[in-house]
Amino acid sequence: MASDRALSRSRRVRPPTASEQLEELLGYPWPFPGRPPRHDLSTWTVTDDWPHPVPVTQAEIEVFEQWFGDLFDELFGSEG
Repeated sequence: MASDRALSRSRRVRPPTASEQLEELLGYPWPFPGRPPRHDLSTWTVTDDWPHPVPVTQAEIEVFEQWFGDLFDELFGSEG
């Protein structure tokens, strides 16, 4: 009986890992084998081409107030 349970466990198909799913989707292994490449930050260029002031819509303000209102009140004080 114990050997039957062990046998049934070994026959179970395990779900694929995230890496296996990505490999199936992309057609190549993920994560890539080996160490990640070193990024030389001295060669990076940062470009700030946003207009000044940055345009923000009323809808965007309302979303932030809805989600972060408690935090804003704690940091800056409440209106009432």
